[in-house]
Amino acid sequence: MARTTEMRLIELMILKEDISRVIEFLGKKGNFQFQSHMGEGSANSANPSKELFDKLQLARTYLGLPDNESYAPDAGLPSNDDFEAAGKLLAGIDALRQREAAASENAKRVGDAYSEALAFSNLKVPYAELDHLSFLSLRIGKIDPAVVDELIFDVGGRAVVVPLGEDKTRIMAATSKKGRFALDTELKKYGFVPLEVAKDFKGIPDDVLASLKVQSGETKKLLADIVAERKNYAETHCTQLRRLLGCFSIGMQVQQVQDKLEATQLVYRITGWIPAADSRQMMKDLDDLTEGRIAIRLYQPGEVPSIRDGREQVPVKLKHGKFVSSFERLVFSYGSPLYGTIDPTPLVAFFFTLLFGIMFGDAGQGLVFVLIGILLTANVIKWFPAWNKFGLIFVAIGCSSTVMGVLNGEFFGNGEVLVPLSRFLSGLFGEPRDHILHLMPSSGAIDKLFMFFAFTLAVGFIINSIGLIINIVNQFTLKRPGKALFGKTGLSGALFFWYVVFMAVRIAAFKIPPFWADWTVIGVTLFGVFMATPLERLIEGERPVFENGFGISVIEGAVEILEVISSYLSNSVSFLRVGAFALAHAVLGFIIFTMTDLIGGAGGFAVSLFGNVIVIVLEGMIVAIQVIRLQYYEFFSKFFTETGREFQPFSFRYKADK
Repeated sequence: MARTTEMRLIELMILKEDISRVIEFLGKKGNFQFQSHMGEGSANSANPSKELFDKLQLARTYLGLPDNESYAPDAGLPSNDDFEAAGKLLAGIDALRQREAAASENAKRVGDAYSEALAFSNLKVPYAELDHLSFLSLRIGKIDPAVVDELIFDVGGRAVVVPLGEDKTRIMAATSKKGRFALDTELKKYGFVPLEVAKDFKGIPDDVLASLKVQSGETKKLLADIVAERKNYAETHCTQLRRLLGCFSIGMQVQQVQDKLEATQLVYRITGWIPAADSRQMMKDLDDLTEGRIAIRLYQPGEVPSIRDGREQVPVKLKHGKFVSSFERLVFSYGSPLYGTIDPTPLVAFFFTLLFGIMFGDAGQGLVFVLIGILLTANVIKWFPAWNKFGLIFVAIGCSSTVMGVLNGEFFGNGEVLVPLSRFLSGLFGEPRDHILHLMPSSGAIDKLFMFFAFTLAVGFIINSIGLIINIVNQFTLKRPGKALFGKTGLSGALFFWYVVFMAVRIAAFKIPPFWADWTVIGVTLFGVFMATPLERLIEGERPVFENGFGISVIEGAVEILEVISSYLSNSVSFLRVGAFALAHAVLGFIIFTMTDLIGGAGGFAVSLFGNVIVIVLEGMIVAIQVIRLQYYEFFSKFFTETGREFQPFSFRYKADK
């Protein structure tokens, strides 16, 4: 069976002049994980690369350029020329930004002056003559144009509201002297701001208005020219800016790592984990990079004190092809295997594909999953970029569903389309039949239906058994013979499970009742479960054998027996849901097909289309959840009694610490 990747601890002693290039090499290689005890680094440490990176990001935002998604192939540590180029680029952008800000402020000031002057262009009599009318009270001021119409409606016939100018930002309101207080209340409610108007003011001269209009146009044109200059500047400097962003992103991460390392005035020390297969080449590459100015030591995990005394775990790396690696996140989301133990990912990939196909058997809907998987793998579907890595999973479950659909004769819920194919395939091995596997409940198919449920229980027995075998092998690998032999998931618990299943099949198939030998085997295996903890301590040389006393051990043993019986029973019965979902899927397909046939025409097509979409999306999601549940609770629970530490190599991430 496949096991976790063999690892080595590497210790590097590096001169100060080489440390930056070595960290850059490790980050680009992406197969080195720093040992857990690194320093925190000083929060106040100078990081010129980060400062320039942040400034370049602000400049990129100002220029309206898209951000980098990843590093260019030639991205590396910034050189002195890069620092100089970044300084010149930022100086040019700052100058352009200041010019644009000044032009924008000037355009706004002149524009506001012109708008205000335009608002009073139709006032041709002195304001004092209006303000001193004995029967009339006037209010002139600013207001939000959006509420002018609502204000006019609210004041109704009590006052007259006249917009001044075309933009309605200023108004004149007139009412009787008696109604001036009510008018003031209404105006205040709508955010009216009074303007102080000189008593002898009687409008804006036409030549002044014309001059302001010309100035407003000139300032807007100047601003538009600067905006166009900014766009042109962005186009001409885009490549340089994005290259510098990549360089300074790497530079700031190198400095952040360097600040956390153990160091003297001249030498830095780095320790970390690498896959054993990469160790020789890495040592050669580092020696070439530093021209021999480096000391390298390589350690087996058993030679590392922190590993021997249990203070640290060896990180776990799994090595697979593209298809199996698609299922790695499913494993690591539950937990990481312990270092040196069996890698369950290939089995997870197989069981996931098998169980999904059994529960979601439809050739047409399966082909939809295959198509989705191909599009995801080819990066054609852009809406869910994080799903692209699961493309091969969709292809696998689609193929499995298609095969199961051919067996039970379903194609988008239609049970007749595949009849010729079913008759041809079944005719190759005997009498032609309309459906190779008949899942729909009927008077003549009940026995076959029960056989199908028995088949799903058999699949569950195999999955449970493989989980137990993995645990037994793992415990022997970890030099824990007591845990391998005794307990619920040890050899004694496994033998109990297997013998009870064997006895149940013998009774059901051959009508052979239980006899004394059966009870003897069951009793011996249950004794291994009952006294699991004392027997483990006895075999592994731990004393006292009854750590918490004989009475406590008896109580713990009784609880263990109850748990082993209930858990193995529930673990087995859980796989009946596989048959139940397969049956439910067949019934749903039959309902869709029947309704389509009854309605007919365009309406029938709509029912078929909508029904299949609902089944693919909702039932597909439910079935996937059930498959994951079966893997977690029935398979993983047998051997994932403790988890390891996932290998997380150091690599540069462009979006890091932004």
